[in-house]
Amino acid sequence: MQNVTPMLARKDECDREEPSWAIPGGVMGFVSWWVALAIPFLLYGSTTLFFLLYTWPFFLALLPVSVLVGFVVTMPLREHLICAALATVLVVVALFWLLFTLLTGW
Repeated sequence: MQNVTPMLARKDECDREEPSWAIPGGVMGFVSWWVALAIPFLLYGSTTLFFLLYTWPFFLALLPVSVLVGFVVTMPLREHLICAALATVLVVVALFWLLFTLLTGW
């Protein structure tokens, strides 16, 4: 007879599935894009609309970039959702404002 001890499988030792943080990150990126879009209207008024009529593809191209920024920022800050939201808003507004100033100074 062999000297074997049976090991019982414990339920708490099995791999746990972590929740997905992609959805809140994507939503934060999308909302940040809308916030960044509203800032030039608040600063410059309705004349911004005429500027955006000619340059809308550039700003529309920032939409998937801001969603990806939301994904990337939320991954390391999983438990700090408010800090992740603030960081996402700051990065997206900075990207948006950088593009806005680049196009207006062109």
